[in-house]
Amino acid sequence: MKLSYWEIKSWLTDIDFAVIGSGIVGLSCAIHLRELHPRAKIVVFERGALPLGASTKNAGFACFGSMSEILADLEQHNEAEVLDVLQQRVQGLNQLRTLLGDKAIGYQAWGGYELFLDQDEKRFGECHEKMPEVNALLAEVFPQDCFRLKENTFGFKGSAKQLIFNQYEGQIDTGKMMLSLLQLAHQKNILLLNTATLNAYTEQKDRVDLQFDAFETSCANLLIATNAFSSSLIDEDVHPNRAQVLITAPVPRLALKGTFHLEEGYYYFRNIDNRILLGGGRNLDFETENTADFKLNAKIQGALECLLQEVILPGQKVSIEHRWTGVLGLGKKKTSIIKALSNRVFCGVRLGGMGVAIGSTVGNRLADLTKS
Repeated sequence: MKLSYWEIKSWLTDIDFAVIGSGIVGLSCAIHLRELHPRAKIVVFERGALPLGASTKNAGFACFGSMSEILADLEQHNEAEVLDVLQQRVQGLNQLRTLLGDKAIGYQAWGGYELFLDQDEKRFGECHEKMPEVNALLAEVFPQDCFRLKENTFGFKGSAKQLIFNQYEGQIDTGKMMLSLLQLAHQKNILLLNTATLNAYTEQKDRVDLQFDAFETSCANLLIATNAFSSSLIDEDVHPNRAQVLITAPVPRLALKGTFHLEEGYYYFRNIDNRILLGGGRNLDFETENTADFKLNAKIQGALECLLQEVILPGQKVSIEHRWTGVLGLGKKKTSIIKALSNRVFCGVRLGGMGVAIGSTVGNRLADLTKS
């Protein structure tokens, strides 16, 4: 398809900043670019009809990690590294809430819980024993102890009588959050082009040439914010990993409120609109889930249903109304990659499954690279 003179002139000429990806990172980057460069022409290119990846498909957890996940991280990293990652997540959540407002993103501060199944008695004991040590580590971030025990009053079956509660965690409405980011970007005169897949780019002395599926254009600066899908454009340690999710039909008299984690965060569930959203299980089939394919994994979906029916809502008949997958950007480390690849090309990728928590700060830091 040949573009018209008007299309080329209005949308694809004299682009100062081309942002690839309209997820949390890409939109946050574009919005911050507008603050840094008030008169610049900023265009966000998105390959999907909607933001494609994890930004519109995540579970909406405003969290920074469960007790068992933090202990697992401490086995792989030193305390300073773990604390730095946690601080970034907390700061990112605060920044997102400040940027858009709690009402606009449907933020609810109902706290977070870690649930331990009967077979995880040893893990529960380790977490309980290490709780004072972890609370002391997080004293630099929170004014009070982050983790404490709380009685399991939710009727979960086959699980410990106590949960580990985190008063500082909350949840958001992912759809509202992304709509609010898109609306803010439009208000700031940022152009957004959907179904535009960047296949390749070539950096010249005074510009970056961009080759899309249906057209070619150029820009002064290229900012890549495609996270899990970055490997087709850049050579960095970030790889796609699929996440399975399901959501129930409305559950009558559902009293459960909060975000819940199991098994180092590999499983997670929450309430939303009188429904249960449940996701995870990647640890059941790592090899298959190491993919950017959005197909459902029957093995994991079956395991999620068993968890729902046997543990979370035992004895209740509940139907599954929606199933979907998202694709995370993971790597050997949990820290994000935010760097200049050249004088005109920059990237902000590898969100580590915590895009809601750190997406806005990664986007801001990516935009800040253009100041030098």
